[in-house]
Amino acid sequence: MDTKANPKDSIKSTWRDGSRDDWNFYHFLIDYLNVYPVDRDQEVPVHTKDEKVPYVPQWSLHRWVLFYSAIPLAVHQVYSSYTGRTLGPIAAFNWYFFAFNAIVIHEVKIIRRLGHKFGFLDGDKHERDGIPDVGVGKVVQALYKTTGSRLAMGVYLSYHANQLPSTMSWAWLPLEIGLYGIVLDFWFYWYHRAMHDVGFLWRFHRTHHLTKHPNPLLSAYADHEQEFFDMVGVPFLTYMTLKAFGLPMSFYEWWVCHQYIAFTEVLGHSGLRLHGNAPSTLGWLLDLLGADIVIEDHDLHHRKGYRKSYNYGKQTRLWDRIFGTCHDRIESARDNVDHVNTAAMPLF
Repeated sequence: MDTKANPKDSIKSTWRDGSRDDWNFYHFLIDYLNVYPVDRDQEVPVHTKDEKVPYVPQWSLHRWVLFYSAIPLAVHQVYSSYTGRTLGPIAAFNWYFFAFNAIVIHEVKIIRRLGHKFGFLDGDKHERDGIPDVGVGKVVQALYKTTGSRLAMGVYLSYHANQLPSTMSWAWLPLEIGLYGIVLDFWFYWYHRAMHDVGFLWRFHRTHHLTKHPNPLLSAYADHEQEFFDMVGVPFLTYMTLKAFGLPMSFYEWWVCHQYIAFTEVLGHSGLRLHGNAPSTLGWLLDLLGADIVIEDHDLHHRKGYRKSYNYGKQTRLWDRIFGTCHDRIESARDNVDHVNTAAMPLF
């Protein structure tokens, strides 16, 4: 007997072709913010698997993250220095919540532009999935739930109104940035792998795997249980681990560290046909160990994995390498990477 498909499992995206009379607040918000994964008025180049993949220099990724993470810190510092006023916890939450969302939205738009220039992975077989008809509201809600819950946690655990951004531990920051991604990925790896390997947990993760060719807006497209661990559980364990290591981890250092995390989460679901490593101050060590992660790694996790999978890490491949769950790259294989015609991450 055939099992009838659950309409909520559909990844079909046709709402942009329908009447706007059928749209709700979330449809109009996506349209107003112009965060569509692709521009339908522009072509997307298609490449065969063996065509060279442009390399993205690490410095351009660091530049992007540091530049945009520094802007809200600088505004906060200038405001408090010139007015003599500090931001209370609620004001700080609102300011950094606004900044966090603005940064993510800008990254999505940059990725769309790069997609129209360089194309997408597996583009010769399948185009990128759109925003599902049944999940428009879920996609929008995931953005502010992710940024809001993580910021609320960060403010609660580490924000002190009498400390300004200039007081952050600059000497510790490079190490904190590198370790934050590795430690977060340890907790994420085991929680993520358990979602696949432990039978009764799969139902909490399967929604995220409905997309085989994700786009940046599907980064947090998931069931509520997964949302909790992604948004709060894993970041909380990471913060507490680094504090246990004796690292300062003030709010401002956490902010910079987490901008690295969020940048990679969005980029990792972009499917861009670029060889872009997750930026890390310990990237040189991860590369030496064959444990660096590139865009294709998580893309393959979605495309070829389902109930059983591989490439469970999202910030590194360190734990995949140690525990034997790495998958060979296809388009980003070492011999297929173009280090001559590179593609730097643009700021604007």
